[in-house]
Amino acid sequence: MDQVLVEICLRVRDIDATLDFYTELFDFEVASRREFPDDKFDLIYLNSPGSSVQIELTYNYDAEPYVIGNGFSHLGVTVNDLEEMHKICKASSYETGELRGLLGGTPSYFFVTDPDGYRIEVKRKH
Repeated sequence: MDQVLVEICLRVRDIDATLDFYTELFDFEVASRREFPDDKFDLIYLNSPGSSVQIELTYNYDAEPYVIGNGFSHLGVTVNDLEEMHKICKASSYETGELRGLLGGTPSYFFVTDPDGYRIEVKRKH
């Protein structure tokens, strides 16, 4: 059986803030947007340059705040210039952690948190 991971769904509360985060900070592109006003939800699919996996943002119009479970940790994104991306994130309004290395080694990643509380691990591309 041939299986391919094609999408990851995140439920979001503020679609405009979330779109700004992924499209302005990380250069994701809106691949498609489907609105279902009668059913009170929208689906927005984001492409990340260089990846075939999409992020599906599900926006339920009247949703209560979501609780991110303790089983989910983060999404991962690689960048060519980790230090420059860290500066960009630190200068933004988003919660951004310090550069870190595994077991205290050379810095190779940091975390930034999107408007809904999902953490993104930003890693140095090898």
